[in-house]
Amino acid sequence: MLKLNNFSNFVLKDINLTLKQKQNLVILGDNGAGKTTLAKILSGVIENKNTTIDDKIIGNIYGKERTQLINYIPPKLEVFDEYLSVFEFLELSYLYGSCDIEKVLDLLEISHLKNKFCHNLSSGEAQLLLIASGILHNATFTILDETSSNLDPQKQKLVFNILHQNNYLQTKIIITHNLNFAFKLAFEVLYLDEGTIKFFGSSEEFFSDVNLYKFFGSSVKNIQNNIVVDL
Repeated sequence: MLKLNNFSNFVLKDINLTLKQKQNLVILGDNGAGKTTLAKILSGVIENKNTTIDDKIIGNIYGKERTQLINYIPPKLEVFDEYLSVFEFLELSYLYGSCDIEKVLDLLEISHLKNKFCHNLSSGEAQLLLIASGILHNATFTILDETSSNLDPQKQKLVFNILHQNNYLQTKIIITHNLNFAFKLAFEVLYLDEGTIKFFGSSEEFFSDVNLYKFFGSSVKNIQNNIVVDL
């Protein structure tokens, strides 16, 4: 069980959150609402004593045990070795996954990139590589930050299908601005506004007409079971 108890800093205010294993979650909110900060607090990237996993303070969990429990996938790939290939990067990520590197490359339709230097990838290719690394790592909780950004429509659908099924990753925490992506996943929803949790509950309740208007005004509507921006 992943818990954050009464946490506040310069971005977040009085955050309390409990997430059970297999309780998949989508984190939504405007730009600057605190989504990435929350992800880094939950994963221990930002040190704190308020986050616990199975009643252990995350800052007191080290080494292999920490890697088994939680993994944060950032929105942008940063590789300091300009000659590191895609395959070599994934070798470093391959920890607890049930499928091998070749299978994951094929799953994400990036087998043709395996010998390409990570430094030379497009933003969309880098995003797919980060998702592949998360699958190969396969921690108990995996946080994917802006996982659908930079992807063309076909790749968005591919990634959606992977995340929507239960064959890959144990417990998924997805940060996204793509409301329709979040709606179709049908995970639990946490909505942040100016660092405060304004909603934490079911997808069905969050995406009701009442709440869509409450949080987005007339800019967002449910049209034929799709959440769209009313331009």
